[in-house]
Amino acid sequence: MTHHEKLAAMHQHMIAIGVPASTAAPLAWRLLWRLGVEVPPPLFVPFATGALAMSGAFALVWGLLMWGLFWARQGMPASSVVAAALAAGALVGISMAAYFRHLARKHNLPSWAEYTGAPTRV
Repeated sequence: MTHHEKLAAMHQHMIAIGVPASTAAPLAWRLLWRLGVEVPPPLFVPFATGALAMSGAFALVWGLLMWGLFWARQGMPASSVVAAALAAGALVGISMAAYFRHLARKHNLPSWAEYTGAPTRV
């Protein structure tokens, strides 16, 4: 099964079990898939990997946005900018990874490598 076929099967499976499309395939993931990057959906990513990826992405985007809009004008030191961005990133990343892991366990989802698109039996 190709990555594209697996994603199509995953979308149908998530609809069947009541997981919203925006949770099963968030915007950032859909953009990566359109660019040809074959990353697993967030519900199939291990906790540590998801937490690191989401923490880093959020810290970078949020930190740059806050610096550009507010902190640069206020003269905030670079070390404080980095510390605040890393702290916010860690909080958001860990929270999101925990949420995705909770849903994956609730719906008994296997790893992406083992996923066939069909519901697993308990």
